Amino acid sequence: MSPDSPPPSASPGEGPPRWRKPLVASGLGLLVLLTGVALLSRDPATEAGGAVPAPKKDSREGTTSRGGSGGTGRGSLEGGEAEAAPRRFESGTCWRDLERFNDQVTVETFRDWAAPLLASRDSVVRNYLKERLTELIGNDAGRAREVLGWARDAPGKEFQVYLSALRDSEAVQQPQVVAQLMAAGLDPKLETGRRAGMLSALDTQKRLEPAALDSLTDFARDPASAEAGWAATRTVARVMKKDFERTGNAAPYLDRLLTIATDSPDEDIRYLAQSTPMHTAPVLDAASTERFSRILTSEGNEDGRDAAAHNLSLSQDKQQVLALFARTFPTEPSVCVRWALFRFSARVAGKDALPVMANMAAIDPRFQEQYRIFEQLYASGVLDFMRVWNSLPNQDPFACMDHHA
Repeated sequence: MSPDSPPPSASPGEGPPRWRKPLVASGLGLLVLLTGVALLSRDPATEAGGAVPAPKKDSREGTTSRGGSGGTGRGSLEGGEAEAAPRRFESGTCWRDLERFNDQVTVETFRDWAAPLLASRDSVVRNYLKERLTELIGNDAGRAREVLGWARDAPGKEFQVYLSALRDSEAVQQPQVVAQLMAAGLDPKLETGRRAGMLSALDTQKRLEPAALDSLTDFARDPASAEAGWAATRTVARVMKKDFERTGNAAPYLDRLLTIATDSPDEDIRYLAQSTPMHTAPVLDAASTERFSRILTSEGNEDGRDAAAHNLSLSQDKQQVLALFARTFPTEPSVCVRWALFRFSARVAGKDALPVMANMAAIDPRFQEQYRIFEQLYASGVLDFMRVWNSLPNQDPFACMDHHA
């Protein structure tokens, strides 16, 4: 499964004529290019910055044709030369209502204004709308909750725009917005992909309260949670990383992840919970060391056992972990997990791990060359594990990285 949460399934909307690539205009941030700018177009008379008049029916006023049938050309703008000139397709036309959109749109009018643009299949157009909606939401919890209400029933592409805008807004940190997002993500009436998106939007939180952590953990352990359970697990892991960087405390999150890592019946969810602590790298206390030890010796998925060895290499109890690696190596069937036990023994105990590593190489002759390399590096005075690791001529001697990268 991809490290990024799978986007909710989306059905392409039926749209107006094809959109073209945008231009970036100084001072405006983005100019959306269209081939059929009859949508939301305004009278050329407004281009000078005046008020928006009602459309003029008199062709002498010079309304501009964009290639529709029955167009009148450019009127009197250039006299007879304009009328004589053949009509040409203009591939670089800018959306002339962009400035008016920026100035006048509000959360209340956003959906009406944006409807034709949301029908576009141009990802840059949707990204512009997402950024503008994020600005409109700001730090207003009421606006955020209104947009969340739109997202519950919006079709695929609109759902992504609304939820992405909400996720990036300041208001998503407000407790009432968090509660509403959590409730939507856990709502069994919503389809799984939509619930996954709701729970993924919580991963921008600076911290998660114990009650929220418990709700996400219980949901991820539910056999029916599927993709949404995976998203809940990833949210716990991502917030853990941010909170740990800020406070140095990963314990509440790691406790929940280890519960998911051992209790979830879904192998992908278990592996996500087993592996994501590697990206935070907290030092394991005695309780966490014991729980990862059980994963190392009982998990049926070799990727999970590999992740457990990685995490155990950061345990406070170095001697206990080195002894565990020595006991586990002879009965471990996977060469990739054996490679993890072998190399992380060096991370656990440094040069003092060489006797254990020598015994591993005696049990499995495939590791004899690797042992000689480690022995030579330590003899040369290289002691720091990262320096040893970076000095290896081949960090993937058993072609395991495609499984555990």
